[in-house]
Amino acid sequence: MIWDKAEELGRLIGQTPEYKGVRRAEASLREDQVAQGKVDLIQKLARQMDELVAQGQMPDQATAEQYETAVRDLEVSPTGQAYAVARANFEKVMIRVNQLIAQGMEKGGASSIITLG
Repeated sequence: MIWDKAEELGRLIGQTPEYKGVRRAEASLREDQVAQGKVDLIQKLARQMDELVAQGQMPDQATAEQYETAVRDLEVSPTGQAYAVARANFEKVMIRVNQLIAQGMEKGGASSIITLG
């Protein structure tokens, strides 16, 4: 029963305007070659920095600055801004969903009635 409810919740979330908006923004980001190049560079630099940190080293100043510049450039681009707004709107929905799930868990944990099916 719980798996059915989880699947239903996922389906309903997938139908929200916020989810559809973030999917459209992701598609636009992939179609914008300049923005996609920035995303690729950000991912490459992030992997490099993660590897250095995992080895106990700090990224050099030039790499950190290149990463920050690429992120800033993406954020100020129209496609990047549209994605950031869509992502923030979807995250607000998910925060609310998670709050309501937590409330339901609290209520369920406090209830002496067993309703598992």
